[in-house]
Amino acid sequence: MLAVVGLFLVGLAAAEATVAAQNRSHTDALLGKAGPLRVQAQELLNALLDQETAVRGYAVSGDRADLAPYDTGVRQEQERLTSMRRLAADYVEITADLDQVEAQAAQWRRAVAVPVITAVEQNGTAAGQELINDQGRAQFDQIRTTMTQLEGEILTARQDTARHVERTGNLLVVLLVIAALVVAVAGGLLLIALERMVIRPLTGLAGQVREVAEGDYQHRIHGSGPPEFQQLADDVDAMRRKIAKDLDEVREARERIEWVNTQLQKQAEELVRSNRDLEQFAYVASHDLQEPLRKVASFCQLLQRRYAGQLDERADQYIAFAVDGAQRMQRLINDLLAFSRIGRLTTGFTEVDLNRVMGEVAGQTEAARQYVDAELTWSELPTIRGEEPLLTNLLVNLVSNSVKFRRPDVPPKVHVSARLVDDEWEITCRDNGIGIEPEFADKIFVIFQRLHSKDAYPGTGIGLAIVKKIVEYHGGRVWVDTDTAEGTAIRFTLPALPEDVEAARAAAERAEQDGDPATEDTGPDGDAQADRTGGAGDAPADHPADHTERTDLPAQPGPDADGQRPDGAGTGRPGGTKETVR
Repeated sequence: MLAVVGLFLVGLAAAEATVAAQNRSHTDALLGKAGPLRVQAQELLNALLDQETAVRGYAVSGDRADLAPYDTGVRQEQERLTSMRRLAADYVEITADLDQVEAQAAQWRRAVAVPVITAVEQNGTAAGQELINDQGRAQFDQIRTTMTQLEGEILTARQDTARHVERTGNLLVVLLVIAALVVAVAGGLLLIALERMVIRPLTGLAGQVREVAEGDYQHRIHGSGPPEFQQLADDVDAMRRKIAKDLDEVREARERIEWVNTQLQKQAEELVRSNRDLEQFAYVASHDLQEPLRKVASFCQLLQRRYAGQLDERADQYIAFAVDGAQRMQRLINDLLAFSRIGRLTTGFTEVDLNRVMGEVAGQTEAARQYVDAELTWSELPTIRGEEPLLTNLLVNLVSNSVKFRRPDVPPKVHVSARLVDDEWEITCRDNGIGIEPEFADKIFVIFQRLHSKDAYPGTGIGLAIVKKIVEYHGGRVWVDTDTAEGTAIRFTLPALPEDVEAARAAAERAEQDGDPATEDTGPDGDAQADRTGGAGDAPADHPADHTERTDLPAQPGPDADGQRPDGAGTGRPGGTKETVR
């Protein structure tokens, strides 16, 4: 039905287009040809009358000025004849009348007008008046008759064109009415067909789907109507069966989850009890275990000092082993306690200036750096949210490790820098030490994991595990940059403050607009970072952002990553130090 209606409407549209083109053509002829022809015919008649009147006046007065209308009329006659021939190209009768008017006017001028003008010029007005007779008037009357016939032809052509316009307009209206009727009838038939073939089957299918949606998943869905709707009903019923199967599985999974939740609840209760036991153990380790351990260590040291050299060599060696073991046990217990307290005993996050933290780090590691002539520098560091004691411990461990794992006969150099990456600060601690092989990059963060013997590099192997736990407690991550050509570069991230992120984005937009390249390492203000002092004090006023602390001392054993001297002695600063601030 749609195809038939469409073809019929296409035919009507083609007919309407043809009739509309004809109507426009007839309208153009009426307005652009017949109308102007009628006006120009009157102007042509006026031009001929002006010629005849001017000749009569000149024959009476003999004044040459009276011939001006004659000359103007001749010129206007030629212009109107030319224009009317162009407009009357499609009208044969009008063209023939124009040719007859032109011939009669030329004949009248040769027989009457020109002789009268010549006679007046040569013999005076009386001779001219004699030539104006009934024969001349008869010739001009013939011109009038022809002009009347021409106007009649023009009027007839105009009326015929108007009838054509009216006929094509009426035909166009009839075609439009027929098209509207066809559309209305086809629309009505289409609605009836849609109601019977589409709406009724679809409504029935929707009702069955609603029954299933309300919870009756066992209701089988039947389709009716066109094959497509029946196929749709089969697909929906297949989906119903799958949903029912999935619901059964979900019901079984829910029962299993409830059982698992019960077990997790029991495990959580066990974990709470275990945590209480661990806290009790930590208390015992920090108080009860430390006391007998200190007693053992003290008495072993007394034995070592009092009886050194009095017993045999093996006895002295045994006593030294006992002293060393007691001291290492104390360090292990203290490190375990420190590791367990991270994230459990909290003072709350505050805004921490890492530049101030680095000043504290420089002070705490000063003695270790003096022993090995180490140099500590840092770039402009940001302000982040965190716990200042933990962040200080983090950086102290990193700097101490860089100082401890140095190359022989090479003064250690440690540099701490920061750059903003997306919404995190990436902080790097770089040194010129022995470096880390890529295959061990992940193992160094495991608690008590050591890559060297305690004789080569002292320590308990817990320093970097503490670093990892502090970083993760602050919402960051830590890793070893294995692409470093020399030494070690340990990088970790900390969340940036929103205002630092916005400032960096604004600076990047300004740099992009100005065409400036972005810097590799930018501080909180987005500009290139400058080195800061490695000491605990403030920088000199004339160099507020570029300082390096260096202590020139004889190379001596320094503290390990846990802040302990290998020999267990204190960390007092010896005399004879030299500080140079660059």
